[in-house]
Amino acid sequence: MPLTFDSLSHGSIAFGFFNIESDMLLCDRYFFFADDFCENLKAIAEGDAERSYQAQWPVQIIESAADIGDLMGAIHGVRFSGFLGDLYRRFPFPQNPADFKQNPRGYETQSQVSEIIADYARAVEIFVAMPPGGREIKIGEYEFSRSQFQELVKYVWCGGYPRWKSEIRPAYVTALKEKILHNSRGIFKDLVFRD
Repeated sequence: MPLTFDSLSHGSIAFGFFNIESDMLLCDRYFFFADDFCENLKAIAEGDAERSYQAQWPVQIIESAADIGDLMGAIHGVRFSGFLGDLYRRFPFPQNPADFKQNPRGYETQSQVSEIIADYARAVEIFVAMPPGGREIKIGEYEFSRSQFQELVKYVWCGGYPRWKSEIRPAYVTALKEKILHNSRGIFKDLVFRD
């Protein structure tokens, strides 16, 4: 489930996985797949922390809360509105709460999730920028300090809440950790991964 994270620009915002059978993440109203997010972060880690970073990341954006839908209503099976409602019709919350674990093979549903979100979102490219030294990063309209951004990275590493099923992470998540550990400077400075 998405959790609340602090940002420099917008105060508290929602970030995270929102369906255990999908590897799609949301950052407030931006939607993107976790493997793309990790690949973009690997590109940052491969760069020179003393230089600025600029890129454009493709995301899906849903403007209205009504089009996003009611996550808790969809989880409980009582209100299937917007994108989240359609997604939970296709991939319902598990009957047994003990099965509520993030599927490390969620990337296998990307084509289905892309088809569903297409009715509600528009594809855009957001500008991502980080000044030299990596003390903060701007992702579209959202700005994060180093420590705030690292909380997002740690969330993905853990599989969010409720964590990865059987503590098995997708290969793209472990590859990101390895890349960061080989260049833990700038925005990744002092980042600690915990199991």
